[in-house]
Amino acid sequence: MMREWATVVAWQDGIATLHSEIKTSCNGCSARKGCGSAMLNKLGPKDAHVMQIASEKPLQPGQRIELGIRESSLLSSALLVYMTPLVGLFLLSGLFQMLFHSDLAAACGALLGGMGGFIVAKGISSRFGDREAFQPIILNVMLPPDAIRVEQESL
Repeated sequence: MMREWATVVAWQDGIATLHSEIKTSCNGCSARKGCGSAMLNKLGPKDAHVMQIASEKPLQPGQRIELGIRESSLLSSALLVYMTPLVGLFLLSGLFQMLFHSDLAAACGALLGGMGGFIVAKGISSRFGDREAFQPIILNVMLPPDAIRVEQESL
């Protein structure tokens, strides 16, 4: 089970709005200056993920909760997102090459196949995304921020 901590922003009618910071592993590596991933990471959005999840327990803003998602659903989602466009790219590229006997046609087929694969992946993911196996679940709930009191005993 993949785990991630998130902060409750709001809770209303059994739906919690959560805020989760984006974590990267680029800060721990010594090859930051020559790494392409670090450069792409700087270009990307710096804000956090905001999501909504069902919660029967009332939650307070500022409360931290631990979310979990199954590895199998995460891997199948990644497989769908990466492999569908790749398969479309190769199939249409090969088909256009076979039909038109031209490298330009093969390149156009690859472009159309890749774009078609993305569209197919989006359609399939919207169908399967609502299934329970693909939804994150609440594993742990921390105490609300105002519930923790520290009292110091005087000697």
